[in-house]
Amino acid sequence: MHIRIGSGSGWWGDRISPAELSAREGRLDYLCFETMAEATISTAQVRARSDEGFAGYDTYLEDRMNAVLPHCIQNGTRIISNQGWINPLGAAHTVRRMLDALGRRDWKVAAVTGSVITDTVCGSQAPILETGAPLASLRENLISAEVYLGADAIVEALEAGADVVITGRVADPSLFLAPMIYGFDWDRNDATRLARGAAIGHLLECGAQLTGGYFADPGVKDIPEPWNLGFPIAEVEPDGSATFTKIAGTGGLLDRRTVLEQMFYEVHDPANYITPDVIVDFTTAVIEETGPDQVRLSGISGKPATGSYKVSVGAHEGFIGEDMFFYAGPGARAKAELARHILMERFAIVGLKAEDLRIDILGVDAIHGAASPEPGCEPYEVAVRVAARCLDRAEALKVGREVDGMAVSGIASTGKRVPFQERVREVVGIWSALVDKTAASGRVEFV
Repeated sequence: MHIRIGSGSGWWGDRISPAELSAREGRLDYLCFETMAEATISTAQVRARSDEGFAGYDTYLEDRMNAVLPHCIQNGTRIISNQGWINPLGAAHTVRRMLDALGRRDWKVAAVTGSVITDTVCGSQAPILETGAPLASLRENLISAEVYLGADAIVEALEAGADVVITGRVADPSLFLAPMIYGFDWDRNDATRLARGAAIGHLLECGAQLTGGYFADPGVKDIPEPWNLGFPIAEVEPDGSATFTKIAGTGGLLDRRTVLEQMFYEVHDPANYITPDVIVDFTTAVIEETGPDQVRLSGISGKPATGSYKVSVGAHEGFIGEDMFFYAGPGARAKAELARHILMERFAIVGLKAEDLRIDILGVDAIHGAASPEPGCEPYEVAVRVAARCLDRAEALKVGREVDGMAVSGIASTGKRVPFQERVREVVGIWSALVDKTAASGRVEFV
């Protein structure tokens, strides 16, 4: 017996057509969508406070489901997705309506809630991992707090017959581990199998990063047809070994190198990759190329899970004012340098109160700052990016006002954008902590 699990997305803005192809031709038992980054929920909470029309779930939910539902129904492929964000129940209702429109009242949709523990965090003395201060110190600026739930509630939904499971915050590998626990009836105390399943989930969670996405480096690591990347599929064996592949005829590359790069992506200690379900040890992995675009993974080991959940906390930390202008032709860099000096003087004149201020010359020193080497030749064109983080919105607005002044009170040949877009945005700081697993639990609700 094998279980075929496909990745449907690696982040919120990922491409949809590869997921549709996998749903149509991948012979999948499960299609899993991962669409959250650390800031996703906090950003969604910010939007929900200012936009009454925001549904609170992945803004591409309907686009993705429209693309894959007909194929998943035809092929009997069950869907697991964390596209619920801060409103998994609302997302589940949307999928329910879509299924009803397709005439499939027999398909069951479940929502997994319970990851949001904002009220609990307000009084918690658990230390913030980055600062050591108690979580309660963020009370005044707290936007939201979510624990990374594990696979348990998803397994519960599958056991109850769910064809589509929509979650909020769940650890990325857990989305993929859940169907293995359910399908193979793994013992929850079997750390080896759980670790192997979590490792497979970790490799699938970022989609095309396993099949050549974020891998290509022209002349160093070339891949075929990078515009046509296929999303990865894992054929999992009962002992937790798996063979990774992709749809024949798609572009990209799946080999030992792509697997190794993704294996160590966002992993601090390869011997102790901590998930809510198990601790994974990647150092015992056996990675074998068994054919073109086909890699077998075995030998992963593991240890029992900790008694804690990681909690991601979003807190308001002021506003960023940001704008940009441009120079091209002879003397472009010298003009940009003078413009930088002019703006620093003008910010002093208007009394800009900024926690942090950057004026970078794109193409010269924007990424590495003072450590940037001198360009090998005079740049023909440059952009000047100005950004300030301020505690007060009115202060952040000063950035755009002074950059506007460069249009006619600046330097010859300044290229200025017409400021139709918003140039001030709220800053959401992301903090981390560990809380006891008794602080949260996933809850399953069918719609």
